[in-house]
Amino acid sequence: MIDNIVNLSQQLIAIKSANTCLNLILSKLGRFTIERFEKNGVKSALIYNTIKRPKKFKIILNGHLDIIPGKERQYTPQIKKGRLYGVGAMDMKSNIVCMMLAFKKVANIVKYPLALQLVTDEEIGGFNGTKYQIDKGVRTNFVIAGETTELNIVNKSKGVLWLKISALGVTAHSAYPWKGKNAVWKMKKFLSLLEKKFPIPKKQKWITTVNLSNIKTNNLTFNKIPDNCEVWLDVRYIPEQEKTILREIKKLLPPEFKVQVIEKEPPLFVAENNQYIKKLQEITTQTLKKRTILYGSQGSSDARHYTRVNCNGIEFGPIGKGIGSDNEWVDIPSLKTYTNILIKFLLSL
Repeated sequence: MIDNIVNLSQQLIAIKSANTCLNLILSKLGRFTIERFEKNGVKSALIYNTIKRPKKFKIILNGHLDIIPGKERQYTPQIKKGRLYGVGAMDMKSNIVCMMLAFKKVANIVKYPLALQLVTDEEIGGFNGTKYQIDKGVRTNFVIAGETTELNIVNKSKGVLWLKISALGVTAHSAYPWKGKNAVWKMKKFLSLLEKKFPIPKKQKWITTVNLSNIKTNNLTFNKIPDNCEVWLDVRYIPEQEKTILREIKKLLPPEFKVQVIEKEPPLFVAENNQYIKKLQEITTQTLKKRTILYGSQGSSDARHYTRVNCNGIEFGPIGKGIGSDNEWVDIPSLKTYTNILIKFLLSL
């Protein structure tokens, strides 16, 4: 098994096109029903063990074939000390190989509808892949997004709120600042309040964070008071603040400021006593001979899209490090372990 996993993972790492990777995986799943989707040029697929798509799958295994681009050398996979190095090795080309093999192993054995969902746009939001399939009626009792989690389980993750906030002032010559109202200084006062409300933690913590992504004004000269200023904020909020986060930020704003919501993505949250989580945690703990923990992820995955339609989901994947870095790697022995855990889990239901 492990040789097959590594060999196919190496092939995928060497391929830069997500669509070509998708076609390679699909070429190995010909005996199952393959439903293809495309929106705005983004291709995805749903592979399942029934002739027609059911109203609701019991389980969907979800994975993405797009990656954060790396340096040229990273497209030549390397094996060193039990690790497979390469761009997308742990996020998440190797993971998809494991999910595909687990699907193939059990799909014709289990008595329930099971699907493998493959998309090519998760890294840019998943709106034309996973979300589009959901918009077309794809539903499930439980989805496993195969993100790398060190063989632990992510049952909650932060939501995403993108805001553009603008302030207006009154222009004047900079030699006479009392004649104008500087929009940048006005914005600074708001940003100081924002930083006090949401301070940047010194280490990883399960709290809402705010990143100041951009600050700009139309003014392009030194001797003029700017009459406009705009900031971009990337807010990563915890599930407990889903209904209040926008209101909390608006409370900090002076009345004349304007707020534009660019994107608001829901957080992920599944209760620890969920039957599928308990079963997966039990099997993983038995396999590893140590307790599998549940934790909250700072980032997000396509599992969040299922939240909108009241479908539960988690992130669960093998061991790896270096996401988006020059030395991304996945632990090879954990790939076999991950595949076996998925097989046991799917057969146990």
